[in-house]
Amino acid sequence: MEVPRPIAAVREMVDEAARRSPARLTLAAFAGIIAIFTGLLSLPAATAGDRTTSFVDTLFTAVSAVCVTGLTVVDTGTHWSVFGQAVLLLAIWVGGLGVMTLASILGLAVSRRIGLTQKLLAQAEVGSRGLGEVGSLIRVVVITSLTIQGGIAALLVPRFLVLNESTGEAVWHGVFYAVSSFNNAGFVPTPEGLVPYVGDWWVCLPIALGVFVGSLGFPVIFNLARHGWRFRHLTLHSKLTITMSLAVLGATTLLLGAMEWTNEDTLGGLPADQRVLASIFAGVMPRSGGLSTIDVGEMHEASWLLTDAVMFIGGGSASTAGGIKVTTFAILLLAILSEARGDRDMEAFGRRIPRETLRLAVAVTMVGTALVLVATLLVLEITSLSLDKVLFEVISAFGTVGLSTGITPDLPDSAKYVLAALMFAGRTGTITVAAALALRDRRRVIRYPEERPIIG
Repeated sequence: MEVPRPIAAVREMVDEAARRSPARLTLAAFAGIIAIFTGLLSLPAATAGDRTTSFVDTLFTAVSAVCVTGLTVVDTGTHWSVFGQAVLLLAIWVGGLGVMTLASILGLAVSRRIGLTQKLLAQAEVGSRGLGEVGSLIRVVVITSLTIQGGIAALLVPRFLVLNESTGEAVWHGVFYAVSSFNNAGFVPTPEGLVPYVGDWWVCLPIALGVFVGSLGFPVIFNLARHGWRFRHLTLHSKLTITMSLAVLGATTLLLGAMEWTNEDTLGGLPADQRVLASIFAGVMPRSGGLSTIDVGEMHEASWLLTDAVMFIGGGSASTAGGIKVTTFAILLLAILSEARGDRDMEAFGRRIPRETLRLAVAVTMVGTALVLVATLLVLEITSLSLDKVLFEVISAFGTVGLSTGITPDLPDSAKYVLAALMFAGRTGTITVAAALALRDRRRVIRYPEERPIIG
């Protein structure tokens, strides 16, 4: 069947742009998705009652939803209508799939095939090694996402019914929290959020589990589905992701629980069993979940600093989480360990890790650090807020987490634009942003003689 000329022309333009700079094409596609949802949230039907929303607040909310962050400048439960909340839920789901995977799905829908460029983009997103697998992997991504979110909703809806919510409310809240948790979005459909359920294991555990699974990444989920929990059969990426995720989760839970145990404004006023649950929940959420059962703004400054570190690390690669990723952090730790031992190679789980991986990890970390530093300086200059609160909010935006000390709604418009840009950069990836800004790859014919400078 002959393709109409306009569609063929558009396809040629897209393929040419993808060949020249796939990173820029990815950013443009993602920006287009944000523009669409900004337009939808600007409709009168999106707000409740006679409320109006400024452009900056609409754009900020759309970026936060598509980038699955969760920072908000208006109350989601009261400001947006049912239609507006449905738009947010769709934006969260689309953003959680990953822009590269979404680009492949759109390409398949238009041309009924996946071209080489789209396969390469999807391969990078889902971690596939064979181009022939990508078409089926994209379908599995969608099916897996819907299945896990459906399972979480199936656990939550009966509990909300038991808590005397109407059938409609229970279903809506169950679905909303399922999508928000698995996609690490941090949005809540009610003004009080999850605070009333601080001691409810039936509500908190499925949500925490959804956040943890979503933060592992689709490559790890596929690997686990194929090999189960036979750890020795998993790929090195899966082993590093699972090991480091559990280590970060355990350390965060214990440290936050210990630091906040006697804080009457957070854990101190709760019974012991509820403190344990709240500590576990608080340990999971900085990975990129952004949901909270306690008042983050009342936590100790030491707890904020610990949360900053965990938010910056983030979750797994090709996941719904942000940050520099746990595998990046693991590579940096392995490099330090190998240097301390005097080993020539970095090794983990019986595998040697190439030096190029370390270079990439350092680049990702440094670009992320630079983005956080610049954004923090800008917000400090724009506002008169203290460094601890500004740094927390900035890292939450970069890591697409959504936890907040409560200052975001009151920020000046210019500061909101800074955080919106940071959420965009954090979701699309630091290396993608850096590659999109590069004019071209440098190909060196001549290599200079090697000489080592003094380090340390």
